Amino acid sequence: MTPPLTRPPKKNPVPRTRRPTVPPSTRSRVALGLTAAAAEGRFALQKCDRCGNVQYPAQEMCRACLSEQVRWATVSQRGHLLSDTTLHHSNELFFRERLPWRLGLVQLDCGPTVIAHVHDDCRSNSAVRVTAKLDRSGQAVMIALPEHDTPHMSDEKRYREFVCDPKFRRVLVTDGKSAVGQALVHALVAAGTSMVFVGVAEPWKRATGFQSVAALPQVQVMPLDVTDTDSLLEVAGEVGSKIDILINSADHNRTSAVLEKRDVNTAHDEIEVNYLGLLRLAQIFGPIMRGRGADGQNSACAWVNLLSIYALTNFPAFGSWAASKAAAYSASQCLRAEMREAGIRVVNVFPGPIEDEWHQLILPPKLTPAALAAAVIGALKDGVEDVFPGAVAQDLIARWRECPKTVERELALER
Repeated sequence: MTPPLTRPPKKNPVPRTRRPTVPPSTRSRVALGLTAAAAEGRFALQKCDRCGNVQYPAQEMCRACLSEQVRWATVSQRGHLLSDTTLHHSNELFFRERLPWRLGLVQLDCGPTVIAHVHDDCRSNSAVRVTAKLDRSGQAVMIALPEHDTPHMSDEKRYREFVCDPKFRRVLVTDGKSAVGQALVHALVAAGTSMVFVGVAEPWKRATGFQSVAALPQVQVMPLDVTDTDSLLEVAGEVGSKIDILINSADHNRTSAVLEKRDVNTAHDEIEVNYLGLLRLAQIFGPIMRGRGADGQNSACAWVNLLSIYALTNFPAFGSWAASKAAAYSASQCLRAEMREAGIRVVNVFPGPIEDEWHQLILPPKLTPAALAAAVIGALKDGVEDVFPGAVAQDLIARWRECPKTVERELALER
């Protein structure tokens, strides 16, 4: 049984911080289907539409009937751990620093036999469940977990290499005055974070409920404005080297279509916060976090961007705001590629309409701030890259993948 994780000691500032390393990341194009599923928390393998054969590793055609009609499909995760071994030597730098490392051979109930990383709570020659997780290089690997959850299972040292659990970590929430920001702070405290640094722009403006957030013993309020470079530099100089997870919750939404305004002032403000704000954060905090990708239990591990499902396809009623979120999404993909070199995961969150003042006239279903915060915590604990919380986001992403043009036309009619 995994022992419970203990709060890490304060870092000794004398030794040099280790440089981050990542596991081997080379994959064939067809094998990236496993990574695409794991990025959203799904376990999918190739399945032949002709004969029904499930196969692994991925190939261009079915190995049973040679059909080219193979697709990635969600399959059963149950299996049996046939054998396992513990690795005590490796020439790969990533594994050399983390030995010993347990590996095993698992026979899946759906057919294939796979090599997987094995959780310490798995007993040899026993039933297990296999999941696909993204490793520090951003590629999918298979992990054998106990058939049923065990106490403190997520605290296992090697398992935490594949997730970004906020337990005992220090988090920066860039905007704590909004309803979503406050919900995030409460959820992070409940998840066991050591410290939550809460950014506040325009502190002279009072926000409903913020006093209860500021009064939490795990919270430190800091003046932070994503439109002000000097503000970001000051916060980075004070606490930048302590941040393990950064959650960019800053948002500016004024609910306008393109032709409703006779100037670009609203669009400029939305771009200033939603897109340029992200760039400022990345340029100031990104290099600091990237240098701490191997800082022991206190390593920087994740960067979360709260975007919108309308970053993928514009909703004309929120046309200007959706365009700024689309720009932020594109920048976030670039940030993900750059942060991956240090093993830091960039998580993009694509919610549908939120239950707040700017979505007041949107009919339900809408996502509550608490539900959105729970989805963010779940994404960190599960180690996923992309999450689509809420019924609207789930419906839109499913239809968007089938035919983006159809979704574009349907949203235009909802204006």
